[in-house]
Amino acid sequence: MKTKKILVAMSGGVDSSVAAFLLKKQGYQVFGITMAFQVTHGSSNDPRLGSTLNDAKRVCEILEIPHQTLELSTEFEREVVKPFIKEYLSGRTPNPCVICNRQIKFGFLFNYAMKNGFDYFATGHYAQIDYINNQFFLRKSQDHSKDQTYFLYNIHREILNRILFPLAHLTKEEVKSLANQLGLLMDEKSESQDICFLPQGGYRDFLKNRSHLDLSGPIINLQGKILGHHEGIYLYTIGQRKGLGLSNSHPLYVVDIDLSQNAVIVGEKKDLQ
Repeated sequence: MKTKKILVAMSGGVDSSVAAFLLKKQGYQVFGITMAFQVTHGSSNDPRLGSTLNDAKRVCEILEIPHQTLELSTEFEREVVKPFIKEYLSGRTPNPCVICNRQIKFGFLFNYAMKNGFDYFATGHYAQIDYINNQFFLRKSQDHSKDQTYFLYNIHREILNRILFPLAHLTKEEVKSLANQLGLLMDEKSESQDICFLPQGGYRDFLKNRSHLDLSGPIINLQGKILGHHEGIYLYTIGQRKGLGLSNSHPLYVVDIDLSQNAVIVGEKKDLQ
């Protein structure tokens, strides 16, 4: 096993740090890597990059494993950020984390590992890989409350035999306990579902700054009557009730988004069925 080399994606957070520790404890030659990317928010670049890199480097020093960075700003902008903007402006609600995992983490990072002589690529995701009837399968982690397979479901099956998820059989509490025992005292990265590259103001400010367009349009009912106006269809999601700014005898919900009219269409709860 000591001849096996593993590249671990490191964020400086608890999960990836404990993943790297567990693999080293098992006898693998472990190396850490952090992807570096700058995202322009319209007026400034992402300020969190430096913090992530510093945290990852510090953890690797504690674990006494080599650390490197891989610059992926161009790839991240092309594969994740631009499609994210396009989807919202088309009236859909994207999940960029799914795309990032397939194209960036288990795409460019994985390919980098394979091209540079590593036997496996590992992350701190809560997921399992099983080998059943001569095929590899992605399975939920033991800790279902932290399972992340819904972010990983469309990574390519043919690379599963070269991927390791060291946290597959651990709970979040066990991972935290291990980190404390190892002296990996760190500010835990956000447990929210927020998107990592968005600024403090969230996706609304990000899209407004990046689009530079007048995106306002009508809010209409199912009969086509204009009830109000919106500042951009990207602000709305099917099923949304709050924040419509409309007055009506019955609660109104977003039932459709019409890109051709740049319109948000609303109706009553029964219309959502």
